[in-house]
Amino acid sequence: MFSTGSMAQTVSGTITDNQGNKISGAKVRILDSKQQVTTNKNGDFNFANAPDKSLELHITASGYAHINKHIALNDGANVAISLARSAIEVIDVKATPFHASVMEASIPVSVLSGEKLRQQQASTLGDTLEKQVGVHTNFHAGVASTPIIRGLSGPRVMITQNGLDVSDVSRVGPDHSVATEASTATQIEVLRGPATLFFGSGAIGGVVNVVDERVPTNNTPFGEFILEKNSINNQKLAAFNVKNGTDSFAFYADGFWRESDDYRIPEPPKSAASNEHHNKVENSAEESNSFTLGGSYLFDQGYVGLSAGKLNREYGIPGHTHGEEETHEDQHDHDEESEPQVFADLEQNRYQLIGEYNFDDSLFTAVNFKASYTDYKHAEIEAGAVGTTFANDTTELKVDLLHHPIMDWRGGISVHAKDTDVEAIGSEAFTPPSTQKMIALAMMQERHFDNILVQFGARVERVTLDAKNVRLPHLEAHGHDESGEAEVHDHDHGHEEESAELTRVFAVEQTFTPVTTSLGVVWDFTEGYNVGASISRSQRAPSASELLSFGPHIGTRSYEVGALFSLNDHNEVALTSQAIDLETANNIDISFRKTQGDVAVIVNAFYNQVDNYYYQVATGLFGSDGHDHHGHDHGGHSAGELPVYIFKSQDATLHGFEAQVNWNINEELSSSFFADYVRARLKNGGDLPRTPPLRFGTNVRYQLESFSAHLDITRYQEQDKVANLETATSGYTLVDLGVSYQLPLLDHDITFYATAKNLTDEYAKVHSSFVKDIAPRQGRSLAVGLRAYF
Repeated sequence: MFSTGSMAQTVSGTITDNQGNKISGAKVRILDSKQQVTTNKNGDFNFANAPDKSLELHITASGYAHINKHIALNDGANVAISLARSAIEVIDVKATPFHASVMEASIPVSVLSGEKLRQQQASTLGDTLEKQVGVHTNFHAGVASTPIIRGLSGPRVMITQNGLDVSDVSRVGPDHSVATEASTATQIEVLRGPATLFFGSGAIGGVVNVVDERVPTNNTPFGEFILEKNSINNQKLAAFNVKNGTDSFAFYADGFWRESDDYRIPEPPKSAASNEHHNKVENSAEESNSFTLGGSYLFDQGYVGLSAGKLNREYGIPGHTHGEEETHEDQHDHDEESEPQVFADLEQNRYQLIGEYNFDDSLFTAVNFKASYTDYKHAEIEAGAVGTTFANDTTELKVDLLHHPIMDWRGGISVHAKDTDVEAIGSEAFTPPSTQKMIALAMMQERHFDNILVQFGARVERVTLDAKNVRLPHLEAHGHDESGEAEVHDHDHGHEEESAELTRVFAVEQTFTPVTTSLGVVWDFTEGYNVGASISRSQRAPSASELLSFGPHIGTRSYEVGALFSLNDHNEVALTSQAIDLETANNIDISFRKTQGDVAVIVNAFYNQVDNYYYQVATGLFGSDGHDHHGHDHGGHSAGELPVYIFKSQDATLHGFEAQVNWNINEELSSSFFADYVRARLKNGGDLPRTPPLRFGTNVRYQLESFSAHLDITRYQEQDKVANLETATSGYTLVDLGVSYQLPLLDHDITFYATAKNLTDEYAKVHSSFVKDIAPRQGRSLAVGLRAYF
């Protein structure tokens, strides 16, 4: 058990395809070791100092299915290994301490990288990933969006950068931008379904991991830059990343700059947030820039590196109005008193320390450690003055200890700690300042039994939530009568006076102990086919915003009340008498995969029973937004009203499927088809709000030497399964076309490209968007640019 290679053996061989053709550039890695080599032009590889024991090799090559090969002790000379073609590009996931890919993991994963990442990258993370199967966007006018995975988002989907929390406030509100960037990333990974085992209770619905090389693990020289111009919003983008080094040191730098104007839509919505003369969504402009430096010290047993990055982003917040939407005539009548546009000024400083040490002779094979400190803040500015400031200071540490195989079981333990200090200060600070601390211990194991892979794990956390100044304002919410007039009671004193009164200020201390268990199996039941199944029970502590919110949230155009409070029969808010419970997800995933040949197939089906699901309920009541609107009245009721939504918990069920078929028609032409669907409803009846509709589509790609083209057609069906007071959304079809030409120049690859999106200029509302009625999708657009690799 303790032997790791004080003795050594030589392992060598040749990698070929099914026709006997030699494969160069294939990567051969010894599992339980960091030793990896690449085959030469003759397909040959060689390990001169392989551990003196039976080995398991993992072989990968672009365009081929991955394979594991068992090598008996002293039987590793001149091994012949054959790889089969695969129509699906198989890329390893870096988000987990174990090897995983779309074709091999017991949980559904996908990776967006290379040219596909560059073709799909957008200014926001959710919009970048929305073509990934099982992933949608909560589209917020192109300036902010987060991914929706199988109908779940917000505090249920963890967004990480190189495996550590991105640490912004995007999980608090949809108008808050995610503080990470796709244009400088090397790949973006999506783990669909509960991933709490690796990332904690905030990943009960899935994980999106943005990978870059800001802490380089090798000194292989690499460089890339991008220049792009987009017609839809006059967007201009410039981005670069570069890596180089010496024998013992590696250095990295990246940066980007992006600027855009308000974007055009096919036709104006009937809303105050659109310019009816120019068919543009007002206040949807953005200006962003970032710069990162990193370096690593490389040594025989591993590496250790540090990075520092700064991100600045200034973007408009469409729909950030106080009260009822005005018609175009209303705007004209009150032009002199029109409310100023609101924009967010975001700044983040992020520091990461990442390292790896491989032991020569110990119980453990390696220790991987990651640490980060993030200083984030953004101010919402109105009429030149700061209205509300959001801040998030986060310190995080994760250590994975991987042990040598014990009775052929590989695995390790993980220690994870995070300290998050979040505050919102200002006129629209709907949540009080709070501190959340988390410490966790996890164990993960896996073993191959011939053609069956078994994986299991468990994690226990301790989460504490402290808030010293929780506010209970005096709010007497009111309804409207049939004519739209506010129903006023004798004890009402005017909404704005009520919102200013406080009945009490108190402290909240909550402690939770979420526990996660998971079991997964992958069975290669015949050559080129496997089935996977995973069962998990994951728990999540409710977030501060779900518990403690109390006030107007203009980004969602609502008055939010947290689960710590409840409405009584007189429409008055008081502390709830119900217990604050953990949210518990019991999830089953079943996958079928055809991994080899010119046709590849992946089909996933899932069923997720969530106990104590926290969600917002429309009460049908209205509260004041806290602003003085000079007595304006629109449509018979106050312009300063917001609908009241209150957080409640109830058992919910989410189930659905994801399907993906890729077909390599010939050497030049390939096509794919995908579909995904989720049905989200409450156990006692009713639908969950903003659930993405059934979606399906096709993609055709053509590649001829230096020229390539792709056509994407995606159909979104009507969504009429809606929550109380939520409106249905019509279906629509999007058509995208892209072409590129690669030109070798001075030993560098330069690609010129053009991409047209929404070719038919379809008017399309995103059902999962909070601002779908005032900020539909962009109209027809054309982007041109160039990418260079050196």
